[in-house]
Amino acid sequence: MAYDEDLAARIRDIVTPEPGLTEKRMFGGLAFLINGHMAVSASGKGGLLLRVDPDRTDELLDPPHVGRFVMRGREMDGWLRVDPAAVDTEERLTKWVGLGVAYVRTLPPKS
Repeated sequence: MAYDEDLAARIRDIVTPEPGLTEKRMFGGLAFLINGHMAVSASGKGGLLLRVDPDRTDELLDPPHVGRFVMRGREMDGWLRVDPAAVDTEERLTKWVGLGVAYVRTLPPKS
């Protein structure tokens, strides 16, 4: 499945003012990176792939619409899969995108 281009445009509208922003095709979707760190992606599986503070992973889970990202059968702390139903309004999308951007802003820029 290709990523949702409308969702990618909505994400772009939110993150465009961010300094150090780049876009890159990753994980079957379109990722938005801040200073080299992926903050959020319009996922090829629908919805978002979102990077968050690993210490907040459990508190941000909201079944059935938000779950841990699973890579090679392993659940990843600090990475969430957010279903389309959880980002169906601009307010909800802005909240999730903001969490990803805020977290990667705490990381040192990649060289």
